[in-house]
Amino acid sequence: MTTRSKKMIDCDVHVAPQHVDEIRKHLDPKWHWRPLTGGRDLFRHPTYVDRTDAAPPNGLPTGSDPEFLRKQLIDEYGITHAILLHRSFGNPMPFVEFATAKASAYNDWVAETWLGRYNADGVFKGSIQISHQDPAASAREIERWAGHPHMVQVLSDSGARAPYGNRMYDPIYEACQKYDLPFATHVGTDGMGINLQASVGYPSHYIEWSTAHSIGYQTHLISMLIEGVFERFPRLRVVLVEGGVSWLPTLLWRLDTLYKQYRNEVPWLKRKPSEYIRDHVRITSQPLERPDDDRHLLRMLELADAEHILMFSSDYPHWDFDSPRLAFPKLPEALHRRIFYENAKEFYKL
Repeated sequence: MTTRSKKMIDCDVHVAPQHVDEIRKHLDPKWHWRPLTGGRDLFRHPTYVDRTDAAPPNGLPTGSDPEFLRKQLIDEYGITHAILLHRSFGNPMPFVEFATAKASAYNDWVAETWLGRYNADGVFKGSIQISHQDPAASAREIERWAGHPHMVQVLSDSGARAPYGNRMYDPIYEACQKYDLPFATHVGTDGMGINLQASVGYPSHYIEWSTAHSIGYQTHLISMLIEGVFERFPRLRVVLVEGGVSWLPTLLWRLDTLYKQYRNEVPWLKRKPSEYIRDHVRITSQPLERPDDDRHLLRMLELADAEHILMFSSDYPHWDFDSPRLAFPKLPEALHRRIFYENAKEFYKL
């Protein structure tokens, strides 16, 4: 039996402040009266968001205790690097100035704590949170953190007022390309605040909203491919976090088929839409759709080119956490190594 590689990169680990004052101290005093917490105002989870065993025994909020997180995730599974996604939930806010200030304060906090005094061994890698409603301010925030040794990507929500191929976002992509940082988007805030719902109208239930996350990602990806984002920014890299995997092959088949018929409409594209994926796009594995027959999953991974575009993620500490030991059926050694380590190492240049 082949020995599994022990190296592993987890591309979706959520952390939180131990107290809201950790964020507030990084804000201009003029913002101190404003509430700093917030998340899903329309579609709250009907039972619980986090694993019931993920709350630290010392009473700190889930995802805020570095020693407990190390014990439960890093040490338990031998994680080489954890890509941290701290979310300010500023993208739905109509008051853009405060949304930008809030994102900036979260970046100061994560740099001081999880990427600073909690990170002597460098296992934690961070994300530059932006509020994409103000692309110019987002570009300045990217520039502010671009030289940090542990900031490895730019982070935004999938919730937006326009699909991500729109030229209004070009200052963000220009900064990402200039500083060689992937642009990552995490599902959520679709249909909240100023953001539009990607599906037709507003779902009635959380299960509908959650299932439709992949629709938002398909909308953004189609837009980026067809509107020529990767021609305008040939070195841009994009990460789609927590939006599923199985939709990708059929979407690209349909897109390539239509491209053959309508390519004259988009003369700026130099290749079939699907041919941009391997060079520019990566998808994280959680939540991994698991059919009853594992053979079907393995076939889907082959069709999705998982060997080159899929990166393992656990979504710790959330209720639908994917254990590295249980998320996949037995994989060929080479595919296992690519998904669990090499794809992320290469894409994030770790």
